[in-house]
Amino acid sequence: MSYARASDNVQRKADHVWAALNRDVEFHTVTAGFERYVFHHEALPEINRDDVDTSVRLFGRRLSMPLIISSMTGGTAEASEYNHIFAEAAQRFGLAMGVGSQRVAVDDPDLEWTFRVRDIAPDILLFANIGAIQLNNGYDVDSCARAVEMIGADALFLHVNPLQECVQSNGNTNFQDLAVKIREVCESSDVPVVVKEVGHGISARAAGLLADVGVSGIDVAGAGGTSWSKVESYRSSDAGLVALGSAMSEWGIPTVDSLMAVRSVAPGLTLIASGGVRSGEDIAKSIALGADTTGIALPFLKSAASSRDVIFSHIARLRDELATVMFCTGSRTVEELHNAPLAKRATGSI
Repeated sequence: MSYARASDNVQRKADHVWAALNRDVEFHTVTAGFERYVFHHEALPEINRDDVDTSVRLFGRRLSMPLIISSMTGGTAEASEYNHIFAEAAQRFGLAMGVGSQRVAVDDPDLEWTFRVRDIAPDILLFANIGAIQLNNGYDVDSCARAVEMIGADALFLHVNPLQECVQSNGNTNFQDLAVKIREVCESSDVPVVVKEVGHGISARAAGLLADVGVSGIDVAGAGGTSWSKVESYRSSDAGLVALGSAMSEWGIPTVDSLMAVRSVAPGLTLIASGGVRSGEDIAKSIALGADTTGIALPFLKSAASSRDVIFSHIARLRDELATVMFCTGSRTVEELHNAPLAKRATGSI
């Protein structure tokens, strides 16, 4: 890769963080869908709140609650600072964490340090991250293994982002036969491989393809949180791409719809719900709707931009909210929460 191209990739990473923190990048007319459902309140939960256990096991590792600090950034000094804050939070609270796309560091080893967090978080479940589209652009199973080894990861995210690539300047849009390449990675990988969208959802058809090629899990990353079409339109100087990004800014499958569609066709896969997860109640609803765990990105980035204490307080609040919902549904464990009654919210006047 030429220096100019590498520099472009680093600048793109910086632009993404800038846009996320300084521009309106969230969906407006499309919601994640959590507001459509309501738990049955149990006035006699018949359990002690002190006995509520929010912990889960994910890929053989214990998490204190079903939550991943989702993949966000890397490649710059600022990104490294954020990754260190995220890792410190994950270590302190017993959460999982994913780093941002490591393409820039695979291409330029001088940037590997911006993704490394093991010295801060030796015990967390850590996800490496590579764009699946790169498998059609010169990357192979060795490239994926290098990303995992680079940060001492326990699992690998392969992210898929067709809309983002369409809106991105010089985006890679050749997704032809990508499932075959993903199969090769799954068959060769020493760690679990999870395919995730970046914020526009996974369809039942895509989930079926992914299950067939052997992925260990799917992160639906549905619509309702951050719109990467908006992010890319803010950083583009191409009027046509700006217009396209604006036109497609509300595109995607709402998280709840994607979650249920994927669970229906891939019941045996680990399922992660992300995209518009904003509260402990959203986490609880995700579990009751079939997810094994959840992921949050943008709200944590904004908290980390304020201070470590702010993100620590944010996570503690989410944990308290989740435990309270579990208590008020009579769910002593997350396994019991899977079976907590969840109904569609009534609409209209009574």
